[in-house]
Formats: sequence, C-alpha cells, structure tokens
Amino acid sequence: MSATLSPAEARELVDARERFGVRLGLERMWKLLDALDHPERRYGAIHIVGTNGKSTAARTIEGLLQASGLRTGTYLSPHVVSLAERFRVGGAELEVGPVIAPVLGAVGAVDTDAEEPVTQFELLTIAALNAFAEASVDVAIVEAGLGGRYDATNVLGADIVVLTNVALDHEEHLGTTRSEIASEKLAVITPGATVVLGESEWETAAAAHGAARVLCADSPAELARVAAEAHLGESLGAVNVPVPSLPGRCERIAEDPEEIWDGAHNPHAVAWLNRQRAGIDHVLVLSILADKDVDEMLAGFAKIGSVLVATTSTNPRALPACQLMDRAESLGGFSRIEAVDDPIAGRLRGRELARAGGYAMLISGSLYLLHDLAAVRLRRVP
Repeated sequence: MSATLSPAEARELVDARERFGVRLGLERMWKLLDALDHPERRYGAIHIVGTNGKSTAARTIEGLLQASGLRTGTYLSPHVVSLAERFRVGGAELEVGPVIAPVLGAVGAVDTDAEEPVTQFELLTIAALNAFAEASVDVAIVEAGLGGRYDATNVLGADIVVLTNVALDHEEHLGTTRSEIASEKLAVITPGATVVLGESEWETAAAAHGAARVLCADSPAELARVAAEAHLGESLGAVNVPVPSLPGRCERIAEDPEEIWDGAHNPHAVAWLNRQRAGIDHVLVLSILADKDVDEMLAGFAKIGSVLVATTSTNPRALPACQLMDRAESLGGFSRIEAVDDPIAGRLRGRELARAGGYAMLISGSLYLLHDLAAVRLRRVP
C-alpha cells in the first residue's frame, strides 16, 4: 500500500469496511494498538460519552483548551459532509489520506490474525489515535461512537470522562432502560478518573464505576468548562469560547424559506430541537431508521411541523418513504403528508410546500439523510 492516499482513495477504503457493520468489542483495537506501539499512551485524554451533544461538547472543550495554550487532537463521529470532520488537530481538520495511510499495515495484519476483520469505526478510531500521537498533541478529546463499554474508543484509560446525557437509543446494544444505558456508558471510567456529568442523577453510578471525583454541570457550556478545568487542574477564569457551529446541528442552510438541517435521530434529540424551534411551524422532510423509536419521534416532530414530506436515506436501515408516510398517517398530528423516495427531490418538494404556505423548512430524522444531501449543502442550492 502506498505511503500516501488521496482523499478519494481514503474514502473508498473506509467505505469498503461499512459492510462489516457494528461489531462491539475491544480485541481488535488492542491488537491494533500493540502493532502501532500504543499511540494512545503519548498524550492525555478526555473521553466523551452520552446519547446526544457529544460533538458539541468535544468542540467546546477543544476551544477552551486551545485558548489555554494546549495543542489538541479531537475525534468526532459521525461525519456529515466529509470524513475530514472526524479528525482535528489544533482546531483544524486533517487531510484524510495522511491520517488513514499509516495504519493500513496494522489493519491488514489484524484482519488476518483476528477472527473478524477490523470494522469501519475501528479503522477510523485507530487512525485518529495514531494521528494525534504523530502530531504530538497535548490532549486528545475523543467522542465515543456507540455506548462505551465495548466501543472502540474504550482503550484510552482517560483521566477525564464526560457523560453528556442519557436517553433511550441503540437499545439493542445498550439496554432497554436509562439506567442500563448509563451503566454501559459509564463503563469507560478507569479507577481514579474524574467524571463530569450533564445529569446529576448519575453521580452514584459514576462513583460505583470507580470515579474518584464526580462533578456536575447545569448546561452544555458549563459541562465543557468543568471538563476543561478538570483537565487543566485550574480555573479558566475569563477564558471563554462561543458554542461551535457544527454541520447538521440546527444548521441554517438557506433563507426564503428558512431551511434548517438537524440530525435529530432519537426522541431526546427531537425534544431538544423542538425547544430550539419553538413557536415556528415547519414543513418537515424526514427520513428515520427502522430500528429507532419511529412513532415517538414522529409524535415529537408533529409538534415542530404540520406538513411532512417522508423520504428515504440511502442507509439500508432507513424506512422506505411510503412506510414512514403510513406510520405518520396512523399516528395523526400532520395536516398534510407526502412521500418522495429520493432525498434531493424530497428537499425540493419541501421547499415548494414551505414557500407556498409561508412555512420554515426542517430536514431531520437521520444524520444519514443529511449526509446524502451533502452536495446540496456545499452548493447552497436555493
């Protein structure tokens, strides 16, 4: 394999591993780390787990620590526009090819040696951890992918663990109650770690998992500040950074009509979005994965918009547009429902309806839908 990769070659290699799906467990990650001489041991780490808000927390912590003079590495997931969103050093995205290429030898060896091949998320995670070591970062801010206990990121032994919040999502992997899910996420705690909670109800659970110190915060901004100060061991004083604007997080794409994109993909995220857009009626363009709580999400979306255009992302788990329309019709709450299979055509139909009725427009329900529309975002098609 060439020592360098073009962005297209890197994307092709990463995309090829999507077929391996989700395979939780740490055996392959430890083999990869052994092969690469444990890059994760060359810097401090802040590990971020939770149902929603992880990327925003990570980026805010990144900004605070940079303002304090530290060189940061930040690993986010998922990406919305491009793979480069996942890998950041010093507050800037990295070129994907040079991030992926150095770990391919180790990945190939583990593919041969392990019972199952390295998954897509494991490839991305090991690439990030290695890139941070090569960039000589002071601290890595690492967002978990799924859960915590068996997530590929649970090899850090981080001194600081942040739990943003806990809601029902990925129940097939994490448990069917909030307590069960919290336990899976808090399982990343190593004995003696400091844990920063966005919800104080998990204080006892965090201590039971080995936390030496548990700190609580009342808002996302405070959560990030408390975590950054815990890492620094001192107050940030007057240091402050704005809440970062992330792709697909209440992102304004166009005006006339106003068009918002948000990757809300569980009821908890839909409820947050409802608070952000309170008092505004929307035309909704939605795609929802079949393994989500579809009915509860639709009930939440019905509070945000009265007109629904059901569509289908390219993810194989996505509900077909006609089935999503049928589910919405059976629940009620919408004044008009249409189904448009193609997401780009669905967006255009949503804009027609919004313009004709004087509505705003919201595209949501799945980050995969936003990814399918990435080219539209880049062109800012009116």
